[in-house]
Amino acid sequence: MFNGSLNELKPGEWARILTIEGGRGVRQKLLLRGISEGSIVRMVSCYQGPIVVEVDRSIVALGRGIAKKIKVIRGD
Repeated sequence: MFNGSLNELKPGEWARILTIEGGRGVRQKLLLRGISEGSIVRMVSCYQGPIVVEVDRSIVALGRGIAKKIKVIRGD
């Protein structure tokens, strides 16, 4: 099992969001994009530019700073 930040996942890996470190504004922005504690996400792209994940059959691009605040546990 992997515990770490969202930005540490490799493309194709699935994970569950454990916590979101940040204020109310960060949480609200993520919630509007379908990302909250307990959500299942799949890393799509993380090499250049923003972090791109799939959540609830939607593709979402996140800045690297916000992705570091999202703590996840990878499922095998």
